[in-house]
Amino acid sequence: MAANDYRAYLRNHIDMEEAPARVSHTGSTHRALIYATLAVMGLLQVVSSVAILLHLTGYLREVDIASAQQSPSEEMHSETLIADPLRSMKEKKDRYRKKETHMPSAHLPIKTTNDISSKDPSPRTIHWEVNQGTLMKITYRDGRILVDKPGYYYVYAKTCFRYSKVHDSDKKDVSNVQLVQYIYHEKHTQSTIRPILLSKSGGVLHWNTTSYNMYCVEQGRGIQLNKADGLFVNVSNSWLLDREAEGTYFGTFKISD
Repeated sequence: MAANDYRAYLRNHIDMEEAPARVSHTGSTHRALIYATLAVMGLLQVVSSVAILLHLTGYLREVDIASAQQSPSEEMHSETLIADPLRSMKEKKDRYRKKETHMPSAHLPIKTTNDISSKDPSPRTIHWEVNQGTLMKITYRDGRILVDKPGYYYVYAKTCFRYSKVHDSDKKDVSNVQLVQYIYHEKHTQSTIRPILLSKSGGVLHWNTTSYNMYCVEQGRGIQLNKADGLFVNVSNSWLLDREAEGTYFGTFKISD
């Protein structure tokens, strides 16, 4: 029994020694929690103070406005990117139409009063009817189209020839007739104006003198022309020319500078 009392005494003594250690450990944990709570509260207070300060200075309001306006600005920028090319294309199209409308050009039908009664087969210059044709920024004189504005032009001419024995009082032989069209260019810059042959076309026809015959020549080409340069058309056997405007005509129009 004495041994039991002694063991009880020892346990009580050990418990009394460990109790302060446990109390000390618990107190340390509580102090750490208190310090952490105080640190978090301090941090929140600092953040709150900074937010209030920024709001009072107007910074946050400016940021909110900028954020609100960012999306409309981007939409306006997108609309501008789309609208600018469309506007540019429309302006170019309008300028092209105006330029096209005011381009120098000429289209002249044959003059019905041409003195082509002579049956001379040698080439002669055709005269054209100004009143029934069109002239825009181009001059006409003595069978010649005269350029007012320099540039690159397209020149064209069509001549039709026809023969019917019924209408030929002299009953001239046309069984082997040469029908050729010539387009000439006169350079105003030359000290002595000498026509330059631009192109020719035609052939030798073996027509039937007992029936109606018709043959047409049409040609055209581009050429660089200077101010006051002239263009004219010669044909062989001009007495055989068709004097209808749809069959025989001459013209030019400017393509570019």
